[in-house]
Formats: sequence, structure tokens, C-alpha cells
Amino acid sequence: MFKHTHLTIQSDLHVLTRVQNWFRQYCVDCSPDIFWLKQELSPLNLALTEGVTNAVRHAHHALPAETEIDIDLMLWSDRIEIRIWDHGQPFDPNSVEEPVPGVPRLGGYGWFLMRRLMDQIRYERSQDGRNCLVMVKQKTPAKAASNICARPESSC
Repeated sequence: MFKHTHLTIQSDLHVLTRVQNWFRQYCVDCSPDIFWLKQELSPLNLALTEGVTNAVRHAHHALPAETEIDIDLMLWSDRIEIRIWDHGQPFDPNSVEEPVPGVPRLGGYGWFLMRRLMDQIRYERSQDGRNCLVMVKQKTPAKAASNICARPESSC
């Protein structure tokens, strides 16, 4: 099974609620067929929000607010792929150092979160000059029955 949807937004952080609602509705509509998606809704929505925020704040910081960002969602029975297309300058995500625990800093947490929340993340430059952030989350196997707590009052 394959499902696809697309959204085009302007480079404005005020549209984040619209993006989040669109994504949530897509997942709710698909979750009867793809049960694991509902369990991943919050982490996926956070990764999407971070990706869109980075496109607006960094890739499009010097571009007009009317500059479009395209978002594609592709869903299979075993994975979801999120693609965020921007018109910014090329970017090397390996140049972003991961935050050091206990050492405060400005910025860089979005990449850290996206890398932790998703199974695959890559940044590509397309032939039409756009950047594409590709994030993939695989269906996670069900927890083994031995990991399930039978008594709610005990600490498992």
C-alpha cells in the first residue's frame, strides 16, 4: 500500500499550526489501515515541525516570506517518508555539532532531535536547485510479550 499527500506553504513560522494539523489529520485518516502510525504521531510531528522551522529560519532567512516550501508525505505499510523542499543555499548537516549534555548553546537542537526521532535523515540538493530534507521512520516491531507489565501497580 502506498499513500501520498502534498502541502505547499509560505516561509512563515505562523503556518506551523497548519502544517501540524495537516500532518495529524493525514495520520489519523491513515491509521485504521496502518496501526503503527498512530503510536508514532507525536515524534513524527515534532520532526516535521523542526524540519519546517529550519527551512524557514535558516534556508529562507534572506528570502521573501512568499518563498514556497513544499512538503511531501509518502506512506507505505512499513514506513513513512517526509520530504521538505526549500530554496535556500546548499547545507551540510554534518557541519552541525551535536549538543554536549549540560553545556547550553543556541541552536543545533533541531538536527539533534530529528536524528534521534527518525530512522534515516539525509539532505539532498536537487537538479532544480532546491534542497530536500528526507526523513524516514520505519515501522517499529511490537514489543515482546515479556516486556509488557501485567500488574499496573508494579514498576516494570
